[in-house]
Amino acid sequence: MRTLVSGTNGLLGSVVVETLLGQGFDVVGGYHSEPPQFDIPLHEVDITDSERVATLVSDYEVDTVVNCAAFTDVDGCETNSELANEVNGVAPGAIAEVCAERDIDFVHYSTDYVFAGDSDERYVEDGENGPVQEYGASKLTGEESVRNADSDALILRLSFVYGARGDTGELTGFPQWVASTLAAGDEVPLFTDQQFTPSRAGHVAETTRSLLEADATGTFHVTSRSCVTPYEFGEEICNLTGGDDALIESSSMSDLNRKAARPQNSCLDVSKVEEELGRPQPTLADDLVAIEGSFSDYMS
Repeated sequence: MRTLVSGTNGLLGSVVVETLLGQGFDVVGGYHSEPPQFDIPLHEVDITDSERVATLVSDYEVDTVVNCAAFTDVDGCETNSELANEVNGVAPGAIAEVCAERDIDFVHYSTDYVFAGDSDERYVEDGENGPVQEYGASKLTGEESVRNADSDALILRLSFVYGARGDTGELTGFPQWVASTLAAGDEVPLFTDQQFTPSRAGHVAETTRSLLEADATGTFHVTSRSCVTPYEFGEEICNLTGGDDALIESSSMSDLNRKAARPQNSCLDVSKVEEELGRPQPTLADDLVAIEGSFSDYMS
C-alpha cells in the first residue's frame, strides 16, 4: 500500500510516517518549509493547493492520503482567522474531494477544541459542537467540508498531542518542557482548572493504521483513557523522570493572558474506537512508559 502523508515535518506527521514505514508501507511525504529526516520521496506542499496534491496522488498512484497538516497555533488562529479557515477548514475538504473522485482512502485529524468544554461529561463523537475560539471553529469547518466531500473519510479527533518525533526521536512539546525545566531545578507552574485526554502521537499513528486495516469510516476519538489536568500530567512526568515534585506548582488558566479562549473540560469519550478495534485505549501512564526512553536526558 502506498500512502501520501502531508505535514510530515510536524510531530504527528513524522510519527505517522515512521509507523507506516515500520509496517512495510510505501510512503510519500509532503512537508511545509522544512523537510523531515526520512529517506522517502519528499515534496514541499501547500495543502491549500489541491491541484498540487492531486498531481502527487496521481503521479505516485497512492491508495491512501493521511492529512497531518494544519495551522495549530491556537492564538495565531485568533489573529489570522482567514488563514486558519483556508488551511484547517477549506483545504481538507478539497483534498477529500480529490480522494473521493479516485476512490482513495482519506484520513483527517481534528481536535477536541471543536467542543465548548463546558460539560461535566466526556464528549462523544456526535456530541454538540461549540468551539470557543477560531482554531476550533476552523477545525470544525474542516470536519464538515471533509464529510461533505467524502462520506467514507476517516476523521480522528485528538487532544493535546505529544510525543517523540518519528525521524529524530527527539522529545517535543509539553513533556520536553516539563522534564527539562524540572531537570534545571526550576519551578513548573501548571493549570489545575483545565482537563483533557492527551493523545500520544505514536498511539495515534498505530490506531490510524488499525482503523485503516479495519476499513473503518466516520469520526472517532483517539486519545488516552485518562482525563487529566496539566498539573496531573506534569506530576506523571515528574514521577517518570525522578524529578522534585515540590517544583510542580498549581496555577490557573486565568493566570495567562492569551488571545484565544481554551475549553475548560474537553475530555473525549473513547468507547467508540475501543469497540471498533476490540481493545482499550491506553492510560496516560501507559503512554508515557511507551516513550520513557525519550526522557533519558532528563532523568534524575
